[in-house]
Amino acid sequence: METTTSDVAMLDAELLQLPEISPLAFKSYPHFPQTLFDQWLSLPDPNKLVTSLLNDAKTGAPLNVSGNSSSANAFTGNSLPSMFPAGSTPPLSPRSSTGSPRVTKQRTGPSNLGSPLKVVIEPVKELIPQFYFQNGRPTPNELKEQCLIRINHFFYGHSDGLQIQEFKSVTKEVCKLPSFFSMALFRRIDVNSTNFVTRDAFLDYWINGNMLTLDIATQIFTILKQPDLIYLTQEDFKPVLRELLATHPGLEFLQSTPEFQERYAETVIYRIFYYINRSGNGNLTLRELKRGNLIDAMQHADEEEDINKVLRYFSYEHFYVIYCKFWELDTDHDFLIDKENLIRYGNHALTYRIVDRVFSQVARKFTSKAEGKMGYEDFVYFILSEEDKSSEPSLEYWYKCIDLDGNGILTRNEMQFFYEEQLHRMECMAQEPVLFEDILCQIIDMIGPEDESYITLHDLKGCKLSGSVFNILFNLNKFMAFETRDPFLIRQERENPTLTDWDRFAHREYIRLSMEEDVEDASNGSAEVWDESLEAPF
Repeated sequence: METTTSDVAMLDAELLQLPEISPLAFKSYPHFPQTLFDQWLSLPDPNKLVTSLLNDAKTGAPLNVSGNSSSANAFTGNSLPSMFPAGSTPPLSPRSSTGSPRVTKQRTGPSNLGSPLKVVIEPVKELIPQFYFQNGRPTPNELKEQCLIRINHFFYGHSDGLQIQEFKSVTKEVCKLPSFFSMALFRRIDVNSTNFVTRDAFLDYWINGNMLTLDIATQIFTILKQPDLIYLTQEDFKPVLRELLATHPGLEFLQSTPEFQERYAETVIYRIFYYINRSGNGNLTLRELKRGNLIDAMQHADEEEDINKVLRYFSYEHFYVIYCKFWELDTDHDFLIDKENLIRYGNHALTYRIVDRVFSQVARKFTSKAEGKMGYEDFVYFILSEEDKSSEPSLEYWYKCIDLDGNGILTRNEMQFFYEEQLHRMECMAQEPVLFEDILCQIIDMIGPEDESYITLHDLKGCKLSGSVFNILFNLNKFMAFETRDPFLIRQERENPTLTDWDRFAHREYIRLSMEEDVEDASNGSAEVWDESLEAPF
């Protein structure tokens, strides 16, 4: 008994109970767990217990180590090592040299130990529904059944299929697309050019092809684009515009003048790409299409009989103004404009320096192949930028022109370079000149840039008066109008706040051009009447 007491005294009770021992202790003394176990095994009671268990295992007798067993070989009560006080927590198993078992990785599978001291909690697996479908989301059964009812109604009695005129109702009522998309959709389904679309062919394209579940922008994009491309080009819009010209009641009067039908279609397409194709590369992506307002404008054009009420893109009056302004400047009618032609724009409103920058093509490369000359498409981009400097495409256009070194900021020197010519013109017109220092202070107050030493494009896009800054620098007529604050124009803006600067300009110019044409017609008519009166006897 003395030996047992002395052996127990050799052990540290705190270590035996294994309180929070740092893993570093085991790393520093890797043989400590084995030494501790050897000392425990050398004690009489543990030695007797282990020996008894080994004998039972050899003879095949059932093992019984329970403290509550009534077996003669079992210990009464908790008679395991006497060094552990009764009722205390049993010691943890010896810790490995690699670290505490409390921080070891959790088993991914069920535990085979069956120990009540270690419970492995299986993570709950949640089923995430599929959210990406390469070929489009499958059509829900209810939606599919509703669509089939409408399809069967339109294809009933047409076993051979529908022709293009009969197919228009399918485009409008089943596909919910503008009616002038009928031809494009018809050709997309009728790949063999049979001039018929059968029910099965339509089902295969619209329902089995998952077109039904797509949003309208994606549907239009898919119908118009070429199969091997991921963007739309100007050519892709021409079939739609041809059908619009052929079917819209507001454009019937153009059917006798095919050349103007073509110009109208071109102008609409140029306007679409000006506002929607923000990258300016001529490739209209699906994202750009969704971010723009073209789909709404198409639906409006399909529902509105008066095409001039569709101010976005499709107004014939807007086309008329653009084309007539171009024709006025193109004196030799070769459909090209040079610097001397453009300087006459707006009654010589622009400075030579800004015209030079336009023809340097820093803002936009000309599509015209004639060197030093601007084509009709280039002029459309110019006039839209000049007459509505509040739009983002216009701000970007003129910002590139003023940014002489192309470093992305407008400095005092760059603005002064363009204003010098304005100042000289004011002096020649006997106008009271406004010094550049005063103008610069006015511009800074108007824009409120983050850094007053320069102006960024971000500063301009965040200000409603940005267009006036460009007018101050290179458009004398609009600069003077801004200084005088015409009350009539201010009242117009307040009465129609939804109209853009371009809408107001096009409306005024169309009235002016139509009045000039009426006067010309009247003068020609009066001349004929006068000639007839001369022939009449007195």
